[in-house]
Amino acid sequence: MILQVEEVYNLALRMLSEERFKHTLGVANWAEELARHHGLDPVKARCAGLAHDLGKGIIIEDQLSLARRWNLLNYPEDELYPYVLHGRLAAYWLEHYYRVDDVEILAAVANHTLGRPGMSPLEMLIYCADLTEPSRDFPKVDKLRQSLYDDLEKGMFACVEGILIYLKESNHPIHPLTQLTYEDMQRRQTIGT
Repeated sequence: MILQVEEVYNLALRMLSEERFKHTLGVANWAEELARHHGLDPVKARCAGLAHDLGKGIIIEDQLSLARRWNLLNYPEDELYPYVLHGRLAAYWLEHYYRVDDVEILAAVANHTLGRPGMSPLEMLIYCADLTEPSRDFPKVDKLRQSLYDDLEKGMFACVEGILIYLKESNHPIHPLTQLTYEDMQRRQTIGT
């Protein structure tokens, strides 16, 4: 089934808190703008942006329970820090319960929190749009937005690097998948894709 903008909009509206829904609209709008600018499918970008946080509407204990049931735990850190699971849960749910078969959208939703090596342009776009949507306000966010607008891959590298710096400086754990994403993006910047 092809995911329709109106359908995923209504789903997000029903499932998410008002604050989370506002963030989601910001991600969807920014993702659509970036997609148009970089020659990607703006409808897919908007759908993925609207769907990216659908799993956040589920309480954390249930997220972990569903991830166990659906075999979505890939790292020990997934169980230790279950707040990283919502993207995979949303993608699984969309695929298995809504019969969404667009692998690009599903991958973008699943990988928007931690990234993964070998990300597609749409995956990178949603990852970065989530971090840099207009309501985000942290030091250097404007620089990240501009970098992302200028060059999607370089912008993605700057976003992942910024997240790693933030995690290290604030003594937060670094998920292995985020580290692998950084190393992959670093390799892409050094030797190209």
